[in-house]
Amino acid sequence: MNDAETTPSAAQDHPDNPYRSKSASWYALCLLTIVYSFNFIDRQLLAILQESIKADLSLSDSQLGLLTGFAFAIFYVTAGIPIARWADRGNRRNIVSWSLFIWSFMTALSGFVQNYFHLLMARIGVGIGEAGGSPPSHSIISDIFPADRRATAIGFYSMGVSIGILFGFLAGGWLNEFFGWRTAFMVVGVPGVILAIVLRFTLREPIRGLHDGVPSSTDAVPFGEVLRVLWSRPTFRHIALGAGLNAFCGYATANWTASFMIRTHAMSTGELGTWLSMIIGVGGAIGVFFGGYFADRLAKTDKRWYVWLPSICGFAIVPFMVSIYIVDNPYVALSLSIIPGLLFQVYLGNTIATTHAIVGPRMRATASAVLFLIINIIGLGGGPWVVGVLSDILSDSLGTESLRYAMLYALPPVMTWSAIHYWLAAKNIRQDIENAPS
Repeated sequence: MNDAETTPSAAQDHPDNPYRSKSASWYALCLLTIVYSFNFIDRQLLAILQESIKADLSLSDSQLGLLTGFAFAIFYVTAGIPIARWADRGNRRNIVSWSLFIWSFMTALSGFVQNYFHLLMARIGVGIGEAGGSPPSHSIISDIFPADRRATAIGFYSMGVSIGILFGFLAGGWLNEFFGWRTAFMVVGVPGVILAIVLRFTLREPIRGLHDGVPSSTDAVPFGEVLRVLWSRPTFRHIALGAGLNAFCGYATANWTASFMIRTHAMSTGELGTWLSMIIGVGGAIGVFFGGYFADRLAKTDKRWYVWLPSICGFAIVPFMVSIYIVDNPYVALSLSIIPGLLFQVYLGNTIATTHAIVGPRMRATASAVLFLIINIIGLGGGPWVVGVLSDILSDSLGTESLRYAMLYALPPVMTWSAIHYWLAAKNIRQDIENAPS
């Protein structure tokens, strides 16, 4: 641990630091969190609309799973690496602003599609735009907040996932019910274009590496060196795989729960969107923020809490997850979803903060992009698609109940596997943080 990390006030009071005041720091964090919310509003909107889109465009579950999974994820992660390399040496604020503009425009454009291919192209455009959102934002946040507050700050930022899901389900459900799915895409996409302009002209670029005692530099560390550092850390190998498997369950749940409740329990999109916005949206926001907050405080005595906490939460989710797909009453199923809704996202802030703790300041955007590549290939790419394919396979024998059993058979074992990796990460985390390069 270097001197800058033990005396954060000295870095905070640096005369060139645009974030000397708490108000400036929190404005930046709140603005980036709102941007991240739009990321997930635009992404999650498809989940609540997909039954209407399926009927209108005559799609299969496999096609829907591809739209919300690999078709989105492959371009999201492919574009993410070069954009993150750019962010490690360029102006991160401008990158986030342009990315927000692109994905919001492509979301609005989704309302005009006429067939599956058009919608696929629009979702690919959303994926490419969203690739430039999180890695630069993570890097900005780590340069605004000192090491002992990063999990809390990134946990706060990660609430954008749940806030986005909340508004995606809520707005999408009711807009679809009264105006149709095309209007929902257009209404949700346009505000993001406006927000991109606000971000460009009100957010300031922080000094890179200020809180880590590292002089500012525009020279990015070679990509191969970032990969070498990450791969040499057993902690990263375990948390990256654990995060990907957790995301597999989280994305599959977020993308298919609405369809499951509509098919099995005959719920309307409006009522269902309200329930899911509270469970996954509000519950997830509480979980991800306090997951980072408590981990930062517990880690003052033992840094293993950064991985112990996601592990404990992962194991706790499994019995509730099984029960959700067994019960026959829709409101019991939704009530059982409250605990997973609270705990699903606890891993996120801790995983990102730990990744940043084991690499140097000029590696952080790239390290985030590598982490998100793993998370999104396994989670976003695999989760919705695998469940959709399994549902199609089971449909001949189980009919409308195929989705229920696809989720039951796939998700609890994968969540258990994720929790095991976080537990194993505790073995080396203290040493890996201590050996982080400057």
